[in-house]
Amino acid sequence: MYFRIFDCWRFVAAILIMAYHFVFWAPYGVETGAGILHRLLPLLDMFFMISGFFITTRYRERVTDLRSYGAFMRGRAARLLPLHYMTTGFFVLVALAAWSVGAKNYPWLHDFQALPYHLLLLHGLGLTDGLALNYPSWSISAEFFSYALFPLILLTLRLGGLRGLLVGIAIWITLLEVASAYGWFPSGHWMTADAMGAYRALADFMIGAAASIVVERRFVDLRRHWPGLVLTALAVGAMLVGFQYYVVMPLMILSLVLTALAETANPQSTARLAPLMPVTRVAFGIYLIHPVMEVLFLEGLWYHWLKNTGVVPFYLFWLLPMMATVAVALLSARYVEPLCAKWIQPRKPARASVHPGLISV
Repeated sequence: MYFRIFDCWRFVAAILIMAYHFVFWAPYGVETGAGILHRLLPLLDMFFMISGFFITTRYRERVTDLRSYGAFMRGRAARLLPLHYMTTGFFVLVALAAWSVGAKNYPWLHDFQALPYHLLLLHGLGLTDGLALNYPSWSISAEFFSYALFPLILLTLRLGGLRGLLVGIAIWITLLEVASAYGWFPSGHWMTADAMGAYRALADFMIGAAASIVVERRFVDLRRHWPGLVLTALAVGAMLVGFQYYVVMPLMILSLVLTALAETANPQSTARLAPLMPVTRVAFGIYLIHPVMEVLFLEGLWYHWLKNTGVVPFYLFWLLPMMATVAVALLSARYVEPLCAKWIQPRKPARASVHPGLISV
């Protein structure tokens, strides 16, 4: 089945992250806008939790040996890598242009040094000196770190069940807390890590995997959406008020579980959201493409031309790169990414019957 509410969550999170990065170009209101949006950054953890939920739900019974694991990794590569490499290539061109003109304020050398780690998907493991080049794609590295360890999650589930996975999550989070206490994370704490975000993402991914088992076993037979909506509102409210992650994270986890319980009990209950799905399903594209639009529209068009003309207010202009990002993400998802994905994973012949329970991933 398609979890339409989760797709909406991911879309809203991608838009808010884009707005957060764009607001730093504003001539006024930067501190207020950035401060408010910064408090919503735990929504990025929701990305990883939903990923763990989807992947475990869809592939728990499919990944059983090295061959199926290889097919799983090829499928993930076909889904995520084309856009990652295309956006990374754009920033390589920007760095080359900066180098060719001797730009003193552009860290082109830092970007070139980080390029091999981006190509090998290692830049979310703490092997680079902070974020560089294609800065939001640390999350792609973090995702593949979780995918690489997915068989260990499955093995834990098969040997110890849900209880074993919960113990594993507790152990991993304890190790992250200890590492944070010893100053291992440059951001200060694992819950705010980005250049070392793979370790944070793995905790979220495992939590999402555990949530999928809880929903599958239906420990609570919930059929209405209002409990999940209330928990979602409480989680967002806790972020805006400034509560710590130790309050926000449990609220997000509960909202995820309750929302999934309600939607699996009655998939048609979210049928009204179906017309939005072609747009909401490009959240990944929005997340990776928006820095490209930031360079073209905000650094190029706004900063070097429109800023000093007074022709258009910034908060009206910034709608243009936002709309352009969504439009390009839609075009990429429709025409470019599927074509590139075929090179990585050729399409198999259609089977006589298709299982109806496909999940949006």
